[in-house]
Amino acid sequence: MAPLLHARLQGAGPSGALTALALVQAGWRVTLVDPQPPDQLLQRDRAYALNHSSARLLIDLGLWPDLEPVLTPFRSLELWDRGIHRRVRFTTRDLPASCRNVAAVGWILQHRDLMAVLLQHLNASQRVTLLLGAPPQAGEGMESTPPDLVVATDGVASPTRTLAGLPWWQRPYRQACLTAQVQLRGSRDDQAWELFRPEGPLAVLPLGGGRFQVVWSASTATCRSLEALAPSAFLDRLAGVLPDQLQPDALEDQPRAFPVALGLAPRLWRGRTVLVGESGHRCHPVGGQGLNLCWRDTTVLALLAGRAARGELAVGRLASAYGRRRRLDLLLTLSATDLLVRLYSNRQPLLLALRQLAMTLLQRAPGIRRLSLRAMTLGGVPI
Repeated sequence: MAPLLHARLQGAGPSGALTALALVQAGWRVTLVDPQPPDQLLQRDRAYALNHSSARLLIDLGLWPDLEPVLTPFRSLELWDRGIHRRVRFTTRDLPASCRNVAAVGWILQHRDLMAVLLQHLNASQRVTLLLGAPPQAGEGMESTPPDLVVATDGVASPTRTLAGLPWWQRPYRQACLTAQVQLRGSRDDQAWELFRPEGPLAVLPLGGGRFQVVWSASTATCRSLEALAPSAFLDRLAGVLPDQLQPDALEDQPRAFPVALGLAPRLWRGRTVLVGESGHRCHPVGGQGLNLCWRDTTVLALLAGRAARGELAVGRLASAYGRRRRLDLLLTLSATDLLVRLYSNRQPLLLALRQLAMTLLQRAPGIRRLSLRAMTLGGVPI
């Protein structure tokens, strides 16, 4: 029997850990390296919005039963354009036909819960070597032969990308983003909100039990000042930008601000190194597309890795095939999120008229509403 193909992954965050499990299921053995130990990998106070493309991957990998108890489904998404005072609601009736058997538009999942399940499955796999809390290039000297594939899952500042000589293009937004978890009245626990404001988009994502994560985009100076406020003052500022029916009662954690940018590696591979997740792209958090876009990278890489393991694709061609397959979805999704930010973060008369038209079409044309939700839930192109 031929030896298993071997991949070394640099970075064990949500994308790296999930990609490792996907490659194992594709018939590979994996070495997963990260300078952070397991307890630090768990420590991140944030939540992710998962769409149906991510749910399909989790189901295919057998992870869904372990994650389902900690998932918060939302069955409607309220989209408000606060600049023109128009709103539209997306519900499960607007989902593509292939998704309607699942009674949710999407799901919210906290980082700690996600990483706990991923690390549990990684530790249980005999095909995974974990080098957590190790130097970034750990494992290289231990390998008798070079790995068949090196996967960069080490984030936006990826040392692996730099080492491979792959270029990176980035344009910062004139906004930062602040996240905070709050107790909130006036919204059902199965409803999410996306508010478009001239200062930037603001998302309110349900966590269950009256708790919500706020993802608040504004100028960098505003976000930094919000981060420094006392809890009562922060809640007062938040109440001033939310719809009247949403009333924040308590702050659950320390608000954290971070910069946002549009970023892309023009080339996702070189030799046998591939870029997966934020090592290859970065988008504005509007619409919650970031992690879902990263996990579509994982889906495509796992499909090609499975073909290579079965002898249907030469290992030397895997990286270039991956780069070609991911190009269009990345360009479409990054362009769409960038367009949303630019279209809704201004008050130019011509663009206000365009927004009026867009909201009218979404309200009155179910077909357009379904097409829009399909793009949000399944991505720019079929996988």
